[in-house]
Amino acid sequence: MTRKVFWSAPYLASLEATVKTVSGADITLTETIFFAFSGGQESDSGSIAGKTVLSAQKKGLEIVYTLPEGHGLLAGERVLVEIDWGRRYRLMRLHFAAELVLELFYRHLAGVNKVGAHIAPDKARIDFAWPESIAPVLAQIESAANAIISADLEIRTAFDDEANERRYWEIEGFSRVPCGGTHVRRTGEIGAIRLKRNNRGRGNERVEIYLVT
Repeated sequence: MTRKVFWSAPYLASLEATVKTVSGADITLTETIFFAFSGGQESDSGSIAGKTVLSAQKKGLEIVYTLPEGHGLLAGERVLVEIDWGRRYRLMRLHFAAELVLELFYRHLAGVNKVGAHIAPDKARIDFAWPESIAPVLAQIESAANAIISADLEIRTAFDDEANERRYWEIEGFSRVPCGGTHVRRTGEIGAIRLKRNNRGRGNERVEIYLVT
């Protein structure tokens, strides 16, 4: 399987790797920093050997990258993997902002269920199954999340089960949560956030999360 360097070194913007397999436009690598869509977090954007990555997909424990037809790469070839660092860093910040907000909702609304999530570079969103408006608790959750961010706490990440690539993040004294996304090292890197309610219909509440800066 591809070694996911984006977990051990999420701040790397370039990496030399070896092409492992080639099947038409699709290739796999021995190791990678290029995250593939998972858990609602969008894929990175970037290139492999100067070729634009058109898509990145998880297939079991493997990641398959689709390049333009006629890319010319061969198995065993050394290539440079490069990602759009500005995009990655916003995804990392918004991803962990969403993780904080979700944990705080679980604490403030007993029985609330997450039914969807999406992390993009401009905003994150979480969808909840909940019979009432979440508006009464939104300001409280925003304030609590910003307090954790301002405290600049360490975010630790590691494997629960390395063979099956199951990972978690942990803030000591706050929470430990299964998650396979990319994370910032400290909460202070997120910066202040703003929350907005978006009513998706009866019993379906959406929270949108924005970076203030």
